Amino acid sequence: MKVVIAGAGEVGTHLAKMLSREHHDIVIIDEDDEKLAFVNSGFDILPIVGNPTSLKDLESARVKTADLFVSVTPEETANITACMLASTLGVQKTFARINNYEYLLPKNKELFERIGVSSMIYPEMLAAKEIVVSVKRPWTRQYWELFGGSLILIGVKIREKAPVVGKPLYELLANNKKMYHIVAIKRDNEMIIPRGQDFIQVDDLVFISTMRRYEEEVRISTGKHGPEIKNIVIMGGSRIAYRTCQYLPNHIQIKIIESNREKGIHLSETLPDNVLIINGDARDTDLLLQEGIQKTQAFIALTDDSSNNILACMAAKRFGVYKTIAQVENIDYIPLATNMDIGAIINKKLIAASHIYQFLLDADISNVKCLAIANANVAELIAHQHSYIISKRIKDLNLPKDMTLGGLIRDGEPMMVEGDTQICANDRVMVFCLDSAMSKLKKYFN
Repeated sequence: MKVVIAGAGEVGTHLAKMLSREHHDIVIIDEDDEKLAFVNSGFDILPIVGNPTSLKDLESARVKTADLFVSVTPEETANITACMLASTLGVQKTFARINNYEYLLPKNKELFERIGVSSMIYPEMLAAKEIVVSVKRPWTRQYWELFGGSLILIGVKIREKAPVVGKPLYELLANNKKMYHIVAIKRDNEMIIPRGQDFIQVDDLVFISTMRRYEEEVRISTGKHGPEIKNIVIMGGSRIAYRTCQYLPNHIQIKIIESNREKGIHLSETLPDNVLIINGDARDTDLLLQEGIQKTQAFIALTDDSSNNILACMAAKRFGVYKTIAQVENIDYIPLATNMDIGAIINKKLIAASHIYQFLLDADISNVKCLAIANANVAELIAHQHSYIISKRIKDLNLPKDMTLGGLIRDGEPMMVEGDTQICANDRVMVFCLDSAMSKLKKYFN
């Protein structure tokens, strides 16, 4: 598939690298030739210096031969204009990064499709929603609802006294296999798709698929307790912080510490009454103590500086804050942040990439999520009448070692899967796979 990406910023660069590894034909266009220098790092990507809102430059990029055009420049207007022009030149699907929630309202969908914008993404809004989910279930590191919430994928950090430690999975799941399924284990920097003989160790990050009614059993089995979040401190008054405050329940008391006075004034005029804006530096421990950090249940670091966010979360942990969340936009810092045990991690680039991925797989796929801290993906797929995966026991499918099935929906009912489970036509299946397995999905589901 040929994909033209407009904008060699953080989102565009990461997306181009990721798709290049999947052996797609990638062209990336940007006005700044310095931003295109990464292409010389061994990636099979064609860089073009040009303006994505210029018909001449789009024609030079041979946009008319592309299957998908993605515009992810920092400028919302430029992205929409570029998609309109690309559509006019013959691209069938276009994708624009936006900053205006109003554009995503269902009533406006037909309007944008009519002018040539097939789909839009607002990464800051999606990041804010993930933060809210994480706050509502503070005992988890990651929490995703799939198939409208019928199946759940939970990431949990395992501590020393957890009941699951040291037991082989076949023994651990003997009485719980209908409740939950352990789909992956992240140990140090290695991702493991476990088998029955594997066991869980202290400090493992374990990914568990389950159903909503069994969440409590998962929490107890992993030795977690979940305090109610009543007070939150947010470091940085970014757009993600703004949206997070809008989405959080009004009974939670929120303090945003923002160093820019003018930005702080704007936030105070537009955010709900349960949000207090403080002008200052959240790295100042005296200020944190003054603002009651020791009585705070959650600390969220959302500045543009990944290292500052990581350090701030470490400081919050030392003050006894139960839940910390850091925005880590530097991909190279994610393994470091995970190993430093700072809590949940938010990355806009990976959030954007996971949504755009939906346009790039031939399999019938309704959702893909990139797991920022796991180099893995979870996908919702539909098994068709002639799919390779149906009418065979799962243990006879010879699934690759970098892929596993976490559960399925059959006739509206969610269920876990076992070795003897057979996938039927029209089953909706949750697949957990490492990055290396994404291209293999269509073999099983097409």
